[in-house]
Amino acid sequence: MREPKRGPVLIEDEVTVMATARPGPGEVPPVPDTDMDLPSGQAMRTMAALAARKPSALARWFWRTLVAMLGFFLSLAAWNIVTSLIAANPVLGYTAMGLVGAFVLVLVLIALKEWAALARLQRLDGVHKAAVATRASGDLKAARDVVDRLVSLYSGRAELDWGRTRLSERRGDSFDADGLFDLAEVELLAPLDARARLEVEAAARQVAMVTALVPLALADVVTALTSNLRMIRRIAEIYGGRGGTLGSWRLTKAVMTHLVATGAVAVGDDLIGSFAGGGILSRVSRRFGEGVVNGALTARVGVAAIEVCRPLPFHGAPRPSVSRLVSRALSGLFPGSKED
Repeated sequence: MREPKRGPVLIEDEVTVMATARPGPGEVPPVPDTDMDLPSGQAMRTMAALAARKPSALARWFWRTLVAMLGFFLSLAAWNIVTSLIAANPVLGYTAMGLVGAFVLVLVLIALKEWAALARLQRLDGVHKAAVATRASGDLKAARDVVDRLVSLYSGRAELDWGRTRLSERRGDSFDADGLFDLAEVELLAPLDARARLEVEAAARQVAMVTALVPLALADVVTALTSNLRMIRRIAEIYGGRGGTLGSWRLTKAVMTHLVATGAVAVGDDLIGSFAGGGILSRVSRRFGEGVVNGALTARVGVAAIEVCRPLPFHGAPRPSVSRLVSRALSGLFPGSKED
């Protein structure tokens, strides 16, 4: 007798049960946001780290000896060329000597200009330190001396003639150091503060636009470095620093070192969200979010440069607000950036 045919047997194991119980796409929870999705201002942080980095003693001695060696051999080669030309052809030899002399004269003038720029920056720093010490002590006589130094510092500025006149007319009404310093801030430094804020806004706008619109590698870092160097130099010139190349670089290193040491370049989504809706903006376009953050960090550098270059610390006049500066700079450029 033949046995009946049996159909296929379905054996359910644990893996098959788990596969059939897997939730569908609509039931899967959303992927949580991570810090990698948020703009971090990498260009500005890289620029600040490069500017604030201190070379080692070995690296400094390497560059010193290299410059000395190159200067020695170039001078020796120029001397040999000039003397040989004088011996072979006096006209060409003395012409070469004149060119070398003109070049050396230009180098001396450049060195004098750089020395004068450093001296000017040191003069600003001296007035700033004297003002801080005098305000702490409350000495009215010392405060008058500091204000006299401030007036002498801006004696050649035609745009401050009206402020100097107002200060000279009203300084007798101040009977304490704080009142005299506040009066000097209002009459002399308020117009300079307004010009410095415009420079900060222009630099923040440029850095933000290049970061958002130029997708080239390192373009945002180069733009951030050049824009911040130019901004710091112009702020120093506004307050009377007139910094040369060495002076501007020294001032930039001081500003960046301060920012890195205080952690001011570490910015999160809460900072940009306070004035430009950076959280939403970064989800629409990461480049736009990076532009906003780099603009905000540029504004922070500008505020630090103002505080370093300003001969009087902020007391009677309001300190510049980073959020307000960035809102004014980016007004109309990015969605959600509105002027206060």
